Amino acid sequence: MPKEKFILEYDLRKTPVEMLWSYISTANGLSEWFADDVRIKGKDVVFIWSGVGQEAHIVAARTDKYIRYHWKDDADKHYFELKISVSELTDGVVLTVTDWAESEELDESKDLWNSQIEDLQRQLGCC
Repeated sequence: MPKEKFILEYDLRKTPVEMLWSYISTANGLSEWFADDVRIKGKDVVFIWSGVGQEAHIVAARTDKYIRYHWKDDADKHYFELKISVSELTDGVVLTVTDWAESEELDESKDLWNSQIEDLQRQLGCC
């Protein structure tokens, strides 16, 4: 079944960009909110949930801007991307999540991201 791309935006208000970058691009940061444990070696990443690892590869990154991960077990060119931007209107920091899901799993995938970003917001002490 084909996957659909979806995009979610989260207002992280006055979160320092450098701090947010460390939470979306480093093993320590990602293990605080995204997975139980994270191991990064070069561009290879292992995300561990409940003792089970899932491997990804960093396919693109620009410091303090975005990072794009591709699941190694996904034969297609799907990815998930975490992008940081600053709103010109409010001067607040926005985190944009781009991901892919099968249509019957779309709502569940969005709910999962919403839950994970709530954890991130708690870690950041914002919002």
